[in-house]
Amino acid sequence: MVTIVMRYRSVVLLATGVVAGLAAGLLLTGTPAIGQEQAPYQAPRSIYGDGRPDLNGIWQALTTANWNVEAHPSSPGYSDGPAWMLGALVAEPGGLGVVEGGRIPYQPWAFERRNENFRNRLVADVYKREQGDGELKCFMPGPVRATYMPYPFQILQTDKYVNISYQFANSNRIIHLTNHQEPVVDGWMGWSNGRWEGDALVVEVVGLMAELWLDRSGNFLGEGARVTERYTRIGPDHLRYEATIENPKVFTRPWTISLPLYRHIDPRAEIVEFNCVEYAEETMFGRVTRDWTPPTWDPFTQQTIE
Repeated sequence: MVTIVMRYRSVVLLATGVVAGLAAGLLLTGTPAIGQEQAPYQAPRSIYGDGRPDLNGIWQALTTANWNVEAHPSSPGYSDGPAWMLGALVAEPGGLGVVEGGRIPYQPWAFERRNENFRNRLVADVYKREQGDGELKCFMPGPVRATYMPYPFQILQTDKYVNISYQFANSNRIIHLTNHQEPVVDGWMGWSNGRWEGDALVVEVVGLMAELWLDRSGNFLGEGARVTERYTRIGPDHLRYEATIENPKVFTRPWTISLPLYRHIDPRAEIVEFNCVEYAEETMFGRVTRDWTPPTWDPFTQQTIE
């Protein structure tokens, strides 16, 4: 019994000595103690000598927002078509969402439109561009959705512009840090005017196509939407992405999404071509470009062919 007590006391004394040694080390090295505020992260600076943070790199989101930007449970996916035969291969993962406040503040008519979009998400009729998920048709996804699709993208930064190249559909856009202009026509990736606010790159995006969706669940922007993005480097391999969406025709108020982006640290990392146009051609144009035999499931009529 005495031996056990002595061993116990030895352990206590040893642990006490370790803690004391660590505390002394923290004091000598100047490491902040628990609860003490740490200095904010200082990002490396651009090579152009303008004092701006360096955002260059290949980045990617780790989120399920491409399925639904709002919080959502897992589901069997496109089970109302022939995909039921694929089991869990097309199942949709659940996620906590990226919308601040939890829900998109739709006007009543727009909420119904979102639900209608979801019901018609597999429509691939080229003559009904407003129906069906643009991802299905390999349309460029817009700057917001392109950020959190399950594909990487590359930022190339100069002192006059920032170019972002996205892997999906070979999409890209230029953020104009000078020569700010209004768009002449609407486009899938819109027109981007950028500026620096401290260490944050702030981008005003206008001229977006009305048919743009935010995810596979039918959430959408609508005609005349304005997006304000913020890219902030918060660590050696992390960016904070925020996008505030405004459209008084569709939403009751502006709302924001936010999520972290992660830098690819593999020295071999590069953007691999994903030219999905050829993957979607048969779905969209097969019946008008050749003698076409309808499959068991017709994506145009959303019906099973007997």
